[in-house]
Amino acid sequence: MKTWIRVATFVAFIGLAASASAAVRKEIRIPDIAGFRTLKCDFHMHTVFSDGNVWPTVRVDEAWREGLDAIAITDHIEYQPHKKDIPTNFARSYEIALPRAKELNVLLIRACELTHDTPPGHYNALFVKDIAALDIKDFLEQMKAANAQGAFVFWNHPGWKQKADESYWFDIHKTLVDGKLIQGIEPFNGDQYYKDAHTWAGQYNLTLVGNSDEHAPFDPPTENNANHRTMTLVFAKDRSLDGVHEALKSRRTAVWALNRLAGKEEFLKPLFEASVEFCPVFHRSGETAYLEVRNKSDVPFELGRKGTKGLTLEPNSTTILHATVNKETGKAELNYEVKNLLIEPGKGLPITVTIAAP
Repeated sequence: MKTWIRVATFVAFIGLAASASAAVRKEIRIPDIAGFRTLKCDFHMHTVFSDGNVWPTVRVDEAWREGLDAIAITDHIEYQPHKKDIPTNFARSYEIALPRAKELNVLLIRACELTHDTPPGHYNALFVKDIAALDIKDFLEQMKAANAQGAFVFWNHPGWKQKADESYWFDIHKTLVDGKLIQGIEPFNGDQYYKDAHTWAGQYNLTLVGNSDEHAPFDPPTENNANHRTMTLVFAKDRSLDGVHEALKSRRTAVWALNRLAGKEEFLKPLFEASVEFCPVFHRSGETAYLEVRNKSDVPFELGRKGTKGLTLEPNSTTILHATVNKETGKAELNYEVKNLLIEPGKGLPITVTIAAP
């Protein structure tokens, strides 16, 4: 009887341990904007089925634990360094990860990485129907085949392996853009930022994406997600695979990389306004008005204004702002540049704050 109890207890413990492996989710506080859900996504990572160091289900557990909504496992087609130990099966990482993704409500996209020397470089194909069918040696034929499957294709880490003074735009990239064979570009890859590629996103009307490109296990998230992975924020009509696909095709994205957000002004402005609350003035002394500014998100905001010291709104915090107002009307308009919200390289988001202190 005692032996049975010990066995039952052990089995129960194992069950609890298994269920607890991804049992604590750290939500990412970045708000929705009017008409759209803000989905947190990583469209570039690897497993042991190419050159990564983790099993496919680990990628799902990490994504759930870190508060992500959607991921794509993008194992290489052409680069298979573990093939002596793990047979090449292009769809296998997706097949293994999918049941776990369904259990944890993580949207898993069938995807792969098309890997070639620069030029032309590396490209991720998302929402493919048959990965094995893209095992084609001719690069342009491979890209056409991916697009024929309805894939969303983006250029990975464009400046990878290039020296700082070297251009990484070649004729082949013009061919890809002109032929609409790529729809996106990844200027933010891990902690790397390719400024020229950010410019090209606007110049050629490409969807802006940023991803981890992780090969090793992720560290657990810390307070305010200070160690967050680089990710793509997708402004989707609903939280579904179709919703993500439609938003990517429609270029409704921003990138969260380190302490920066990069994207179009039409998305960053409402995101800032949904994150930051300038409260009513609670005290006035002469021309100085005092008010609270609340940052309700995990993103710090660096506000700059001519002639004044910069103001940083730390994540999930309240700051006291001292504003100079007109002595008679008690009003003021403060023009800020949110320096770490990049609407283009080197240009922060402009905002105007109206203060009224009767």
